[in-house]
Amino acid sequence: MNLQQLRAVRETVRQGYSLTRAADVMSTTQPSLSKALAELENELGFQVFERRGKRMLGLTVPGKQVLQSSERILSEIDTLSKLGENLGDDESGRLTIATTHTQARYFLPPIVAKFRQLYPKVRLAILQGTPQQIAQWVESGAADCVVATEALTRYDSIITLPIYSWHHVAIAAPDHPVFRQPISLVTLARHPLIMYETAFAGRSQIDHAFQNAGIQPNVVLEAIDADVIKTYVSLGLGVGIMSSIAYNTALEPHLYAEPLGDFFGTHWTRVGLRRGVIFHNFVYTFVQMLIPTLTTTKLKGLLIEK
Repeated sequence: MNLQQLRAVRETVRQGYSLTRAADVMSTTQPSLSKALAELENELGFQVFERRGKRMLGLTVPGKQVLQSSERILSEIDTLSKLGENLGDDESGRLTIATTHTQARYFLPPIVAKFRQLYPKVRLAILQGTPQQIAQWVESGAADCVVATEALTRYDSIITLPIYSWHHVAIAAPDHPVFRQPISLVTLARHPLIMYETAFAGRSQIDHAFQNAGIQPNVVLEAIDADVIKTYVSLGLGVGIMSSIAYNTALEPHLYAEPLGDFFGTHWTRVGLRRGVIFHNFVYTFVQMLIPTLTTTKLKGLLIEK
């Protein structure tokens, strides 16, 4: 058993069980990757992957344990590698941020720009996905940190820290009928609604609020980001419900946003990092830029707490 075999298991799963993509990422050939996986299964004495012919369908039950062990071992090796790097030059390297569209589009740009001024030699990568996907990328070590609202607190292996709070707003043309009287759940439900898909930006709290009030909203369109919501609201297809951070009065004068206060609760955007990991110093700096009151000493202490 060797590290290349463990990396082959991890990358095959990450690439949706496509050996072609996994081989490309690992800079090897598909036959070499298949051979490494076959040799691992022979050594273990059981199948790691479920197959139909030559096609991989998923992990077997013991294969899931192999994946967990592989990720843990590779994570520890990555930690040791970063420990050595931190003792040397910390002005270069790679920072991978996993986040959602709203955070990448509206919250992170000025922070990333400032970070680039401080660390011009650090290569940045921003991975966008669903809240569950981006949390899993941090958990597996594919990303250094995650910035999102949903899902982060569900993972015990990730420590999360609050960055800022926000509420939802209702958006439509300034003369839309929805704004002719005080907004309530009842008045919102009288109009076609355009909102986030169920996994994004507090959508679950929106659904719960309507359900608890015994009201059935008329949701005509769901999207994964605020730009799409605003586009279809601009076409007159309905009233949008989205995060307040994604609306800018100066940039969108054709739309009006009405704060919805506590109708759908207060939401917190958080930053998450994997527990027990030693990072480049520039990662700690980036997190401090998100939370200026946080010290490096405090952050390192939180990461090693059990």
